[in-house]
Amino acid sequence: MEKIKSSKLNETLEAVAWGVLLVWWGITELFSFLPNGTGAIGVGLILLGLNVMRSLNGVPIRVWSTVLGILALVWGGLDLAGSLLRPSFEMPTFAILLVVLGVMLVGRELIRNRME
Repeated sequence: MEKIKSSKLNETLEAVAWGVLLVWWGITELFSFLPNGTGAIGVGLILLGLNVMRSLNGVPIRVWSTVLGILALVWGGLDLAGSLLRPSFEMPTFAILLVVLGVMLVGRELIRNRME
């Protein structure tokens, strides 16, 4: 019975997160004056918020939505920093995202092996 309740709650949380994500996407499309990166930052916060709500309600978090949320925050942060700070060089956003993803994968494996 608890498994069914947890599954239903997860479905509800996912539906709400998708709704908020679509509303956020629409807002970023409507208001073009928002600085670069705010859309990705919002997506990252929505995905991480979904997993926080899962955790607070005893529903197992999803690793990939957490990873995507972190990557979206990093991407948005880099884009935002680039548009606000206007550095004299091109931000290697994609390369930095690859490094962050690689560090997260290696870190997860190291932690997993340490616990065994």
